[in-house]
Parts: sequence; C-alpha cells; structure tokens
Amino acid sequence: MAQWTSAVGAAQLARLLTSQQDRPAGPGTRRPPAYRALADGIRLLVLEGRVPVAARLPAERELALALAVSRTTVAAAYEALRGEGFLESRRGAGSWTAVPAGNPIPARGLEPLPPEALGSMIDLGCASLPAPEPWLTRAVQGALEELPPYAHTHGDYPAGLPALRSMIAERYTARGIPTMPEQIMVTTGAMGAIDAICHLFGGRGERIAVESPSYANILQLMREAGARLVPVAMAEGLSGWDMDRWRQVLRDAAPRIAYVVADFHNPTGALADEDQRRRLVDAARSAGTVLVADETMSELWLDEDVRDGMPRPVCGFDPAGSTVITVGSASKAFWAGMRIGWVRAAPDVVRSLVAARAYADLGTPVLEQLAVNWLFSTGGWEQAVELRRAQARENRDALVAAVRRELPDWEFEVPHGGLTLWVRAGGLSGSRLAEMGERTGVRVPSGPRFGVDGAFEGYLRLPFTVGGAVADEAASRLAAAARLVESGATGAAESPRTFVA
Repeated sequence: MAQWTSAVGAAQLARLLTSQQDRPAGPGTRRPPAYRALADGIRLLVLEGRVPVAARLPAERELALALAVSRTTVAAAYEALRGEGFLESRRGAGSWTAVPAGNPIPARGLEPLPPEALGSMIDLGCASLPAPEPWLTRAVQGALEELPPYAHTHGDYPAGLPALRSMIAERYTARGIPTMPEQIMVTTGAMGAIDAICHLFGGRGERIAVESPSYANILQLMREAGARLVPVAMAEGLSGWDMDRWRQVLRDAAPRIAYVVADFHNPTGALADEDQRRRLVDAARSAGTVLVADETMSELWLDEDVRDGMPRPVCGFDPAGSTVITVGSASKAFWAGMRIGWVRAAPDVVRSLVAARAYADLGTPVLEQLAVNWLFSTGGWEQAVELRRAQARENRDALVAAVRRELPDWEFEVPHGGLTLWVRAGGLSGSRLAEMGERTGVRVPSGPRFGVDGAFEGYLRLPFTVGGAVADEAASRLAAAARLVESGATGAAESPRTFVA
C-alpha cells in the first residue's frame, strides 16, 4: 500500500522551486552545489507546509526535465533528503515527503505558537493581541446573566441569536448601510463565514480571484475547497488595488468569487479608497462575480487623520445587494478567542447559507454570541476597540523603530491601520529567514505563504503583536537570522535565550 496521500506534479514543484532560486542573492551568500540547493528548496517547502507531508514527489526524470537539470542532480538531492529524514521511498511506490523524528509536522496556515514555547520564542506568526481587559471578563459576566432564558431552549440557532442579528443590522444601518436582521447570519469567526460562502458559490474547480498577496489562512481554505485561485497583484505600497488588473481578471477569467480585504489589508496594510471600491463593485457586477469583502480590520485605524477619512464599506456601493457579500468578525478588533463572525448579504443568500449550515457546524456557541451582543449594546465594544487601537499603535511604532535600527536595508511602508507590516527583506529569502528565525528565537511567516505558487519569496509579514523591549529583542533576533542566511548557514544555530517581558 502506498505511503503517500497526495501528489505534487513536476511542473508545480518546479514553479515553487524556481520562485526561491530566482531571488536576489544576499551579500556574501555562498552558492551551494546544484543538488544541495535543490534538496534545500524541497526541504523548505515541506517545513513551510507549501508541499504537504506524505506528498508523492515527481519521478527523478520528470523533475529533471521540468527544472532543466541533470537526472543525477535530482537523484543526489533525493538521496540527501532521504538521509535527512525529509523523504521516504519504496520501489514501485515512488518517493514521498516526510519530517524527521522530533520535528513538528508543519501546518498549512499560521497556527498559534504552543504555550510551552513562549518562554524562548518570540511569536510573530499570529496577528492577534491579548484580550482587552476588563472588557472580556465583563462581556462574559453579562452573557451569563442573559443566559438562563436560552438555557430552556434547544440552543440551536443556525442563523444566529435574533438579538445579535438585530444588533449587527443596526450597526450597519448606523454606518449608512440600511440593513435588516434577515440579511445577517452569525458564524463561527470570519473563517467560518468565508468557508460557508466558498462552499455555496465556489464548488470544486471554480475560479476565485484573490489579491496577491492575501491572507494565508483564507488562501489555504480555498485551496482545500478545491478552488482555482486567480491572483491579482496589489498596487505598489499602500495605495490599495490596481483597478486595471482587476478589470482585466474579472473580464477574462470570469471568476465565480472575488475575495478582497479593502480595509487595512492583510498582510500589506493597504486601505482602498472610495473610487477603487466603487469601480471594483461595478466590475464585479458586470462580470457576474460575487464580491466577498472581508472587513475584519475595518475598525483598526491607528492614526487620527485616517479615522476622519475612512471610506464607506464596500457594500455601500452595492445598494441592490446583488453583488457584495460582507464578512465581519470580533476576532481581530476584539480578541481571537472570541470566535464570532457574521455575514451581511441579500436575504436569499443568507437563507441558502443557513440551509447549508445544517451539514456543517449547525450554529455558533450561544454564550459567545451573548457576550458580543453585550459589548455592542452597552458601549463596551467601542471602549474595548479603542484600547485595542492604542495597544496596536504603540506596538507598531516600537516594531517599526526596532526594525529600522537593526535591519536598515529592509523596506516597508508604515500602514495607518490593521495589525501587520509587509516587509521586503533586503534581497534575502523569506523562507530561509523564517527557518533561521526559528533557530534564533523569533517566529515569522515568510512571504510565499501569502501568495499563489511561490510568489513573494523576498518578503516577511511582521504583526504588531509585541512592543517595547520585546519588539527590540525580536528585531535583534531577526537581524541574527539575516546574518545566518547571508552566510549560507545550514547547520544548527545557537539556541535562543529565554526572554521574559
């Protein structure tokens, strides 16, 4: 019986490897032998989760043709990977990826760092902040007071608690977007909302247009749903979308769905202006594309001048409600542990999503819905989000200063909101920086996780999750990782010291 559970084609693997090999070489980088470079490239793809564990690799001859190298080079690379525990083979079954004993199996997304590793590792992998107390505790206490009447019911509310649906609808109406409770469905976080939308509109093989780069976990969710991702490059810097590219993709590819983050885009921090929003909605309507607008970051403006000039929501340019589906969430603006999200869409779309939910998760936990409803109805939400903004702003400024001091060759623009900094790493490989960062004690996701087929190898995403002395130490450890990459190091690095702050 074969030991592999999926397969990677020669052309696909060649694209992923070429994106690494074509990056600019860092100063002083030693060029390894061709077989070693190939083995290192495959190993990095496995460690990052971009090639799954237990994936069958192409035959030596097939990969050699796809890469235009000798079969001897591929054979030597495979042999090196077998010796290191990253490849297993059996006559008649081929070769498949593995991880050596003692190595964690890589996740395909951006999973949180295990609590036991927090003493020695600075975690810049997950763009989430601690809960804004005392508001979490107060919200849970308020929810417990409201719970008894619901405890006498079956507890299943596939569309969400009526009180919370009404409250979310009122909040949209207050923003100038008239909304009825029938247009709202409460979900288990924004991921649950987008998963439901993809299954309703984007069956296996359907095209989905996505920003490039885009949020890694959503990209992986769509891949696993069987979607064909169509990347649309972002405009340079923080200027939002390139509308010429969007119009061309929507016209030529006719994707069933387009997924966008218009408000403090993850990972770049870009904010799309009103004209871009209007033109994108018009283009999606003309193409018959369902436009999914993720506004989980919309309340996380960090600078006062931006607050006064925030553009209207994307759904504000779709008064008929036939084109735009909006996704919101409490996870970024409040706390990642509060797994409450919602969908705003036309009533018939909401009914279809609710009907399909019977075969998924049935509904969202009642207690958490009551907690969010308490925050919305008491004004606690606004105070908690203001606390979150202050914390993110302080962290952003500290991280920006530390990176500029320790890594002056790295390039980025400082976003006016959101939780992430998108950094061009001075010509170094983001994948290798992420690998060496694990050794120097800082965990960062590399750029290719946010792209399609290996794009953004020269980038990293740095979230505003640490500040003060921890931000200084994180930048110092990143600088140490960069020095290891520049030196061509492949062996074990020094163990990170425990850091507590």
